[in-house]
Amino acid sequence: MTVWVLGDQLHPDAGPLGEIDPGEERVLLVEARRFARRMPYHPQKLTLVFAAMRHFREELRADGYEVEYRRADTFGAALADHFEAHPDDRLRVMEPASHGAADRLRELVADAAGEGGDEGEREDEDTADRLEIAENDLFCCSPDEFDARFPDAVPRHETFYRWMRRETGYLMEESPETEDPAESDERGGEPDPRPIGGEWNYDETNRQFPPDEYEFPDPPAFEVTETTREVADWVREEFETWGDEQVFVGDGDRFRWPVTREQALTALDRFVAERLPEFGPYQDAMLERSWSANHALLSPALNLGLLRPEEVVERAIRAYEADESGAPPIESVEGFVRQVLGWREFVRHAYRRRMPAMGEANHLDATRDLPPLYYDGETDANCLETAVGRVWDRGYSHHTERLMLLSNFALIYGANPRELNRWFHFGYVDAYHWVTTPNVVGMGTFATDALSTKPYAASANYIDKMSDFCGTCRYNPDATTGEDACPFNALYWDFLAENETPLRGNHRMGLTYHNLDRKSEDELAAIRERAAEVRKLAAEGDL
Repeated sequence: MTVWVLGDQLHPDAGPLGEIDPGEERVLLVEARRFARRMPYHPQKLTLVFAAMRHFREELRADGYEVEYRRADTFGAALADHFEAHPDDRLRVMEPASHGAADRLRELVADAAGEGGDEGEREDEDTADRLEIAENDLFCCSPDEFDARFPDAVPRHETFYRWMRRETGYLMEESPETEDPAESDERGGEPDPRPIGGEWNYDETNRQFPPDEYEFPDPPAFEVTETTREVADWVREEFETWGDEQVFVGDGDRFRWPVTREQALTALDRFVAERLPEFGPYQDAMLERSWSANHALLSPALNLGLLRPEEVVERAIRAYEADESGAPPIESVEGFVRQVLGWREFVRHAYRRRMPAMGEANHLDATRDLPPLYYDGETDANCLETAVGRVWDRGYSHHTERLMLLSNFALIYGANPRELNRWFHFGYVDAYHWVTTPNVVGMGTFATDALSTKPYAASANYIDKMSDFCGTCRYNPDATTGEDACPFNALYWDFLAENETPLRGNHRMGLTYHNLDRKSEDELAAIRERAAEVRKLAAEGDL
């Protein structure tokens, strides 16, 4: 028996690997080149993934595990080599998070095992039993738990989040006893637990803009090991990538993203100590002077399996409960817990339940090509130039820039959600299909209503309020028409007019369409003319 560890499951205690002792069973890791050629992935993403895999190999070997690390053009070729060396072997693997991946693994193993053996042939019933797939335990909520609680439909995020808080007990406390049976828990008549601080979320207090004098701490970067440097050089020579090839920072001896569990734990500790205390108030702000603000930057490590979500959440809660000087307030801790325990878990299950339809969804029939500015970063719109530039430089921008700049512009421009999804997938270091598809196709472009009840469309008013980009931009955020008017404004109103049929009946869009109705025919005609001009300029790379 061999435990097969996939490249985004790099935790020593996860799945089948966590069930064996060193030397008890063989461990297999596969590094496939063709998989990395499917898209022009960011060089920092490829460096991160392959360096993390190779470091994990060495850590397992140092702990006494027998590790086979197979490098091949395809997974199929690596598996064929494995079964040629071990004709009677069986594999155990933890289920991958992306839709259809488990079925594809079964096919690959069956084909590879069928080509192995003394005579190159094996019976169908034998090859079909060569792979055991275990539950993916790198999430807080299992599919069985989710489906038992929400059997009929994907709930709203807030409903799911409150349920997860109750189930885990995170940031919860016992309610005072009450004589009113209606206020007691259905589970045995005990008082229902209530959220610490009395509120389920603190969104209203977490939308502040930092003063000019506020300084954000620098996030950590990690010493470049020989392994990481070798991988970076190999990636540069081997693959066609999108993004800055200068993957190291400082004097070239630091890498931005953790490639080992030790580094990931250091990144977690640094976040909790240095940035979590003031994470909440400024988490939505978009700033020219800081690409990272107080964000955790832990999603790459989480999505590789270097960190478990529960240990990340519990580390933040322990800091809050310590009640020491400088401890993070409830507003910041709850906001962070909501991102990890709430949103990350929720999108995983929304994706799981709505695929494959979610991947093809296009509720608003948006078919325009993604403008060239997403690929070359060349635009006079300062916010877009900055956001795309950050992805080019680091394979990263924080969640508000992803949603309210990059996705919002594509939404009101009318870009095909599948192309935007692909762009996010290859551009971001923390992107995987299960991550980008619900966030981009669902939340970002409203191509499906699985995650939100209305599109997150916004004009320059939001951007000007939540960023400092507009002050140095050639476009005027207060103008809707004219060559100097911010492109977001005309596109926003034209988007509403263009999608009136599917959106006007939405109960959350009533006030928005009331405001659209107040515009005169001449005013709306001028807006739509400006929107057409903006789209033409963007399509030609001249915006």
